[in-house]
Amino acid sequence: MKKIMLVLTNEIKTIITRPSFWFATVGIPLIGAVIFAVVGYINKNASTAQTVNQIITGPQETRPEGYVDLSGIIKQVPVTVPTGTFLAFPDEASARRALADGQIAAFYIVPADYLQEGKITYIRPDFSPMAAGGGQSGFFQWTLQVNLVGGDITLANLVNGPLDVQDHSLAPVAQPDENNPLKFWAPYAVTIIFYFLIMGSASLLLSSVSKEKENRVMEILLTSATPRQLLTGKILGLGIVGLGQTLLWVGTGVTLMNLSGRTFKLPSAIVFPPSFLVWGLVFFVLGYAVYASLMAGLGALAPNLREATQLTFIIMLPLIIPLFFSSTIFMQDPNGAIATALSLFPLSAPVAMMARLSAGGVPWWHPLLASVLLAGTAVLIVRAVAGMFRAQALVSGQSIKFKTYFQALIGRI
Repeated sequence: MKKIMLVLTNEIKTIITRPSFWFATVGIPLIGAVIFAVVGYINKNASTAQTVNQIITGPQETRPEGYVDLSGIIKQVPVTVPTGTFLAFPDEASARRALADGQIAAFYIVPADYLQEGKITYIRPDFSPMAAGGGQSGFFQWTLQVNLVGGDITLANLVNGPLDVQDHSLAPVAQPDENNPLKFWAPYAVTIIFYFLIMGSASLLLSSVSKEKENRVMEILLTSATPRQLLTGKILGLGIVGLGQTLLWVGTGVTLMNLSGRTFKLPSAIVFPPSFLVWGLVFFVLGYAVYASLMAGLGALAPNLREATQLTFIIMLPLIIPLFFSSTIFMQDPNGAIATALSLFPLSAPVAMMARLSAGGVPWWHPLLASVLLAGTAVLIVRAVAGMFRAQALVSGQSIKFKTYFQALIGRI
């Protein structure tokens, strides 16, 4: 235990004395503070905000647009279109004269064969790719649609949106609040957050082991501590640093929101129960232990950090897969076969189970079983990776391949 504490303390001291660590830890909150300050200043000064908006979007066009209806479809402009938006012209020549005189900003030509071809010509005096389709194209499309159905605005609305499907599920799963987009995106947000938390913390261990392997410090350390003691101390030390860094970022974000006059308060429809926070801590710790160990093994076998990072995608792939289903399967069917399988499989459980829990309706024994399986996997992987610290001397200087990594993991090297 004493040697584990020595390794743990050394890892924390090594990380916190690096300028890059403090740049990331302090730099990100400082950038956030600057952004909040700039946005607050712009919001308090309407004239400045207007100037910035004009720089970004360009000068706003207030002139009307014209149209030439050669098909005879447009009988009237709907009352829902602002008055003065469009001016009618009998032919293209008169519309071009109005455009040259500055009476209109642009004009549309509805050809005689519009019902057969469905094409409209839009003419403007300048070239503007950002304005492709026309500045008032939405209003003009609505005008055509209303006239095509005989001027009946209600019927045109039904044509525009003919279906109002209401989904009623017979499954005993909490249904999302359709009026709250945050509820729909909750599993996606939880998946992203847990993925980056675990990946970021585990990457610290990969960098640490790779540098010690490359500098041959690893061989010296192994003469005074067992591989398991060394690995355990590194996992605990870097885990504390990564968790502390994350808490600092979260605390800074909440403080900036409070200083800006806002408070972060989730709607009642998506407030998570206290058990969610407990399970979140459990799956973060166990997930970090698994992937930090895998990263440490990769760093022990790879000759340098550059080659080690080439295989990180393969190692993190089980954790990436739930990202593709976070806003679909985990939200619509959190107790389905795919969602359940991903949440119970140890390598994808840290992210997948939290996504299911954020959607709600998960049986109580599912997270319990997933945590037990994940804990068992963590123990097995830590033992297997500890053996890699002995195997690394046999493959020192050799290029790393996934086949070599897998053989070392199962004890074949």
